[in-house]
Amino acid sequence: MAINQPLPSELLSVANHAWERLIELNPQLLEQLSPSQQQQTQQAFALSDFIASSCISQPQLLLDIWQQDLLNSALDETAMRALLSEQLALQLSDDGAKKVLRQFRRQQMVLIAWRDLLLQQPVTDSFSQVSAVADSCVDSANQWLYQRCCAESGTPMDAEGNAQPLVVIGMGKLGGRELNFSSDIDLIFCYPENGETQGGRRSIANQQFFIRMGQRLIQLIDQPTIDGFVFRVDMRLRPFGESGPLAISYAAFEDYYQHHGRDWERYAMVKARVINQDLRFDQDIQAMLKPYVYRRYIDFSAIQALRSMKAMINSEIRRKGLRDNIKLGSGGIREIEFIVQTFQLIRGGREPVLQTRSLLNALVQLGEYGELSASQTAMLRQHYLYLRQVENILQQIDDQQTQTLPDKSIDQQRVAWIMGQADWPAFYQQLQLRLAEVNACFQSAIGEEEPEEHAASQIYMDLWHCGADREALANLLSQHACCEQEQQTRVDSLYHFMHAVEHRHIGQRGRQTLERMMPSLLQQLFEHPQTTLVLPRVMVLLEKILSRTAYLELLAENPGSLQQLLRLCAGSAMLAEKLANFPILLDELLDPSLLYNPVSPDSYAQQLREFMLRIPPDDMEQQMEALRQFKQIQQLRITAADIAGALPLMKVSDHLTAVAEVIVNAVVEQAWTQVVERHGYPEHLSEQQRGFAVVGYGKIGGIETGYSSDLDLVFLHNSDSSTYTNGAKQIDSKQFYLKLAQRIMHLFNTRTASGVLYELDMRLRPSGASGLLVSAIQAFENYQLNEAWTWEHQALVRARVVYGDADLAEGFARVRHQILSLPREAKELAEQVQQMRTKMQQHLSRETDELLDLKQSPGGMVDIEFIAQYLVLLHTQHFPELSQWTDNVRIFETCAKLGLLAPEQAQGLTQSYLDIRDECHRCGLQGISRMAKKAEFTQDLSVVTETWQQLFAG
Repeated sequence: MAINQPLPSELLSVANHAWERLIELNPQLLEQLSPSQQQQTQQAFALSDFIASSCISQPQLLLDIWQQDLLNSALDETAMRALLSEQLALQLSDDGAKKVLRQFRRQQMVLIAWRDLLLQQPVTDSFSQVSAVADSCVDSANQWLYQRCCAESGTPMDAEGNAQPLVVIGMGKLGGRELNFSSDIDLIFCYPENGETQGGRRSIANQQFFIRMGQRLIQLIDQPTIDGFVFRVDMRLRPFGESGPLAISYAAFEDYYQHHGRDWERYAMVKARVINQDLRFDQDIQAMLKPYVYRRYIDFSAIQALRSMKAMINSEIRRKGLRDNIKLGSGGIREIEFIVQTFQLIRGGREPVLQTRSLLNALVQLGEYGELSASQTAMLRQHYLYLRQVENILQQIDDQQTQTLPDKSIDQQRVAWIMGQADWPAFYQQLQLRLAEVNACFQSAIGEEEPEEHAASQIYMDLWHCGADREALANLLSQHACCEQEQQTRVDSLYHFMHAVEHRHIGQRGRQTLERMMPSLLQQLFEHPQTTLVLPRVMVLLEKILSRTAYLELLAENPGSLQQLLRLCAGSAMLAEKLANFPILLDELLDPSLLYNPVSPDSYAQQLREFMLRIPPDDMEQQMEALRQFKQIQQLRITAADIAGALPLMKVSDHLTAVAEVIVNAVVEQAWTQVVERHGYPEHLSEQQRGFAVVGYGKIGGIETGYSSDLDLVFLHNSDSSTYTNGAKQIDSKQFYLKLAQRIMHLFNTRTASGVLYELDMRLRPSGASGLLVSAIQAFENYQLNEAWTWEHQALVRARVVYGDADLAEGFARVRHQILSLPREAKELAEQVQQMRTKMQQHLSRETDELLDLKQSPGGMVDIEFIAQYLVLLHTQHFPELSQWTDNVRIFETCAKLGLLAPEQAQGLTQSYLDIRDECHRCGLQGISRMAKKAEFTQDLSVVTETWQQLFAG
């Protein structure tokens, strides 16, 4: 039955505008549609821009709706598949198939939206209809494309000669047949057995066949054309995520979940369902997944896993600044899903009836088994259907994938009218009541207990309530014994913060949070042994997040996080500033076990892959931001472990270097994908090859990366201009690698909300700033042999490949060793090294009579580095092992073993290097310049200057 209440005037105006546009383009519709049909059409236009734009662009669709009575004759899935298969069978190209799929999808989605918005179709019918559209489109496209790929490349066979199909697994709401209106679809591709194709011009491996087919299938469904798209496809839930192959065999699929599956993947696999019509494939997949998803014992570990997932979602909400999100927010759809799936994972292994993909079916069973009370079950069902209806309405307005309540008045009126409410405030109040009830149930089922609150002493309550009153603040603070200068610093810090609190727009929730938190925080600050140091840093940070209520609540509700904040701010001014500038890092304070125990350096690659899973692969802006967030988070953890003494200096550099390397790898791969998408890849390469290498010089090359280090990089390739790319817009290979290098620099240097990724210094490439941005390995070798200055050979000592194909890495290592092994005359080399050193001191040293420039002063860091480089350049011709290392410590160790330095001399240089580097590191943590009192480094300086005189005198 249609909704009968009158439309608000604003909605009528929207409808009239769209209707006039339709009639202007198609005046004959006034005769072809009855007055009743015209009135109902205008009502649909009032509620949905998607319906209006679809009918205006395709008026035949509107005629079909009325003339064929499509609103009252919904197709079942069998009919959909039959219709699509019939239409696709007539298509001879992928473009033709895309058009059929997109037009079919648009017609069906217009009908579903119309029934939902105007005919009060049950939301459960909407789930099943949208899911049927997705199943039909994906499976019909799969069957059509399989025949084309077999005709082109042969049929994939197993060892016994049986044809192998592409098995498509639907995940999430698609798997549960609960798809929302504008949802993307999560898919996984696999196939039963490995083997080779038969019947083609040449055989290829089954996996290669299905990867190529999978790529084309994604394009059939996902690629935007003039007709739109079918569904957005997300493949990141496949084994090993984006780094894993697009299609894998059953054996590899099963092995992954037995040995590598993670907690969140168990949650995801509850709804996994094979879309292919042959039920045997679904039975095969379920047999493999069942032992992994449903444990034979009662599995209470699922509760903590789901809590962790919810915490990650809350972190995401804060990170993205989401508000009024009915899916991810407090009491939203995701909390209902978590409640149900927690019990499914806990007891599903013992109670097979809980092994269902349908949330509503599982909810019924949980009520019958007494896991939830009858009232809880009824409430969760009612609110789930209510929220899913609102979600559909939000998406049906303009076919947008959103779960956020609208801020535009016109859309608010649409939602309120469809939900039967008098106005937006009435609807919003009703919604908040339902969200509160869901959240209460969620907290009861899997939420953590509220931490105990400890009231602060009265003096700190009074201090907080002083506000921006200098005299009152000074009077209260006089009770804390400290010198006049410290007292003034404390008063100033509090005054500026209190002034900001009084004059900034914070909001009621934010002020209530400050009221709960501040007295206790002030007590902790004034009881801290370094109050004068920590107080200004914390106040600056709090001022930065005053309008970010979610972060204030994070600190207020997690006392442990406040303690970690004070500890870190005391340990590092740099870190305090970083937390103030990038408050998303505050989420990391929640778990000290992660904060002070960074993963092993070789684990960062996997950590980054998992971190990037949440980012849409085609959203370059979010990917760039995510890389910067990953770097900030890892540096925070490394700094925390550094401050706590859990990581010695050398290990800190190992970790910082490892983070930089995995980010270089990720950036190059992103840039590669973006350039290849436009131009294809050079034809002399296979799909897995890159023909490209990144050489790290300086700090990253010497595995000595610091917290604020830039990256000295040189780009190399192995191509020549006689080869071209294989894409639609062909370019020669040299131009391809130039575009790749430019793209890499763009991804690094672009400033996002989280700043630049790393500052890049490319001046060490052949011919410096005037040289080509990327060089062929042969040109690089020729330049180093014939044109490079001695200082460029010095720089090569600390150079190594940090990304690249194995053959290019070996080629660079060969060239580097060749250059370092060149015969050199000791006196001439010493003069050249000294000249460069003198020039650097004259231009860069900030030494005074009392203060030492730790880097540039005689006996400082650069002198030590130059000594190591001189020894390598002079002696590698006789001792090839000297070219093995890029870091100073192992170079000095090798020199001692070879007798080029006395053991005590090598040990003294190493200790001086570590002492000076440690002080530089401490200065960096505290955000101060690299200057120190000369008297404190007399011994270190003398060891270095004595060695310098010995090597370079005369």
